[in-house]
Amino acid sequence: MIEATPIENASSGYSLIELVTVLGVLAITFLLSQSWLVTQLPKWRLNGAARQVVSDFMATKTQAVTQGNKHRITFLDRHRYSILDDDNNNGRPDPTEHVAIRDIHADYEDVMLTTTNHPIFHPRGTASNLATVTLSNSAGTKVITVGITGRVTIKS
Repeated sequence: MIEATPIENASSGYSLIELVTVLGVLAITFLLSQSWLVTQLPKWRLNGAARQVVSDFMATKTQAVTQGNKHRITFLDRHRYSILDDDNNNGRPDPTEHVAIRDIHADYEDVMLTTTNHPIFHPRGTASNLATVTLSNSAGTKVITVGITGRVTIKS
């Protein structure tokens, strides 16, 4: 009967060539995914800014309905807007009325906005001073519209 003898000098690890090959494949994968990610970031920031503005518009409309008074959104510059809880419905911020300032550059620094008007939401959920807000950056533009019914929509 022939007995199996263990092979001498057998290695149980990986060779240097195998390790270098795996590291090379990982490095190439990382470089390719990094360049893809850099191209996607402006698009994600534009979508995020559009969602933030629409969310603020919808919350403002809801507050107007639940509180029973007008709420006005005023665009201050290319990245900031204010939300006025107009308790006495005079269209101006008074010392006792709450004004919130939103800055989209806090989270989306490359997104700029322009508008055609400053919408006012009424207690019935409708809107006056109909507005179109355009958000833009290097990835393109998103257009947010406020209809007379108070409906807020996003279009690419």
